[in-house]
Amino acid sequence: MTLSHLSKQIENKKSFLCVGLDIDLEKIPTHLLQEEDPIFAFSKAIIEATHDLCVAYKPNTAFFEAYGVKGWMALEKTINYLNKNYPDHFTIADAKRGDIGNTSTRYAKAFFEDLNFDSVTIAPYMGKDSVEPFLEFEDKFAILLALTSNQGAFDFQTKTVDEKPLYQEVLKTASQYKNSDRLMYVVGATKAEYLKEIRQIVPNSFLLVPGVGAQGGSLEEVVTYGKNDQVGLLVNSSRSIIYASNDTDFADAARAKALELQKQMAELI
Repeated sequence: MTLSHLSKQIENKKSFLCVGLDIDLEKIPTHLLQEEDPIFAFSKAIIEATHDLCVAYKPNTAFFEAYGVKGWMALEKTINYLNKNYPDHFTIADAKRGDIGNTSTRYAKAFFEDLNFDSVTIAPYMGKDSVEPFLEFEDKFAILLALTSNQGAFDFQTKTVDEKPLYQEVLKTASQYKNSDRLMYVVGATKAEYLKEIRQIVPNSFLLVPGVGAQGGSLEEVVTYGKNDQVGLLVNSSRSIIYASNDTDFADAARAKALELQKQMAELI
């Protein structure tokens, strides 16, 4: 998928919502546990209920990998279902990979070629040769962890290096990598006040913004400080949508929560 196509979807739907699929068998409605593949059954129902309100889906691969081969098969069925039925949606493998050379290339092939995701989240700690292999794939994107929404982000990401916060050095350095136009960046909604400075460094890049909803981030602040001329935002909400109910009405409840966010987004843009 091209960025112009993604921007067009945002314009058409008046939404920059990304629905995160963090599927925990201990949290899904118990009646789904009788299904042959309860993970996929839950994923499919959430997608069917929300697809017209969002522009992206983000399966968190850890929640699939935790169930071994069955979980991986459910991930494959989920991405295949999305690609077949809703190809206009941007897909994100939230895998947070990051290794050097051939290893990164293999990770990229797994998510871009085998599973055919549009993008994958990666960690920048090992530097250029761990990032650039992901950028060799045309119309595929690497989403670099820049400033995350968790409490531990302050352990390293905001530490000063040469009188600059480390996350700013990550952004500046990564923006010089080969094919850096295929980079997006993760910036947590709970760090919305940092977005103004981040936009000065990467004014044209898409930002994936988790943390709105269960983690308490402000959607209005994210738009105020992070929006660019093409919107340039994908705001992710996972738990507050997919677990809005754990009863038989879970899909309707998920839709209601997604619609609430979409309406807010329409007003803000």
